[in-house]
Amino acid sequence: MKVLVTGTAGFIGFHLARRLLQDGMQVYGIDNLNDYYAVSLKRDRLAQLQSQSGFTFQELDLSDRAGIANLFQQQPFDCVVNLAAQAGIRYSLQNPWTYIDSNVSGFVNVLEGCRQQAIKHLVFASSSSVYGANTKVPFAESDRTDHPVSLYAATKKANELIAHTYSHLYGLPMTGIRFFTVYGPWGRPDMAYFKFARAILAGEAIDVYNFGKMQRDFTYIDDIIEGVVRVMLHPPEGVDCRLDLAEQPDSKAPYRIYNIGNNQPIELMTLIQTLEKALGKSATLNLLPMQPGEVLTTYADVQALSTDLGFAPNTTIADGIERFVDWYQGYYR
Repeated sequence: MKVLVTGTAGFIGFHLARRLLQDGMQVYGIDNLNDYYAVSLKRDRLAQLQSQSGFTFQELDLSDRAGIANLFQQQPFDCVVNLAAQAGIRYSLQNPWTYIDSNVSGFVNVLEGCRQQAIKHLVFASSSSVYGANTKVPFAESDRTDHPVSLYAATKKANELIAHTYSHLYGLPMTGIRFFTVYGPWGRPDMAYFKFARAILAGEAIDVYNFGKMQRDFTYIDDIIEGVVRVMLHPPEGVDCRLDLAEQPDSKAPYRIYNIGNNQPIELMTLIQTLEKALGKSATLNLLPMQPGEVLTTYADVQALSTDLGFAPNTTIADGIERFVDWYQGYYR
């Protein structure tokens, strides 16, 4: 199987590409290597992949319409996994156009490539942020997601809607994955656990928003990748229109949305205490009010993915943070 993975130099994209190569697949990776965070970390991830056979990389931006079209014309793919996106909630308050260019326009470029090539399955990254300020937990795929509280969340919801339209119009199998707070080795430096580790080791105070009264469904990267691979190998099927109307879902398209989370949210203060134990050093806290665009709780209902594909996250926060700290101290020496 030949798989296009966009955002291959990113956190999830890197881990997915490495897993697919280990499973004997061919991986064609693209990334624009932007400077949202240290490009050196992205290049070091790529170096891990480029040493393996079966991996090809091209530096390419999703918003490059002609470049993406040319890629799909020249390279046949069995499956596409779109993970490239402008990440971050707070940054969207500063640079909204980047989110539209990458997450919306860029995503449509990928969809057009999939349409032209009649791709057998497109898997694309959504986010738990689409649930907005929902107070009903855990978040289930059937919950309303039409009240996003950040531009980032709005672009991810737009991805889901546009993807469904393409799936409906052209019969393209598509699956969206709502990721819940992914963490682990080779992670993103803008994520809280990463920034906390750096500050604690440097003896600096860490900013703790909403005075620490938040919960996140922290999901270890290996569990995330296991879920993505299972989704990749099982493209959704459309609903037979001859079925009794009472038995049909709202959509007849070969389209599906899944949550991938740990299903066990923890308090932010618990995360900090776990980091302190793994690092062997206490944190100095700078308690601050809630930031615009943030939500109080994320909590994934993963029953659908468990029932359909046998997904079961099994990494505890203690084990996951310990593995992250081992990598962090080795990588940054």
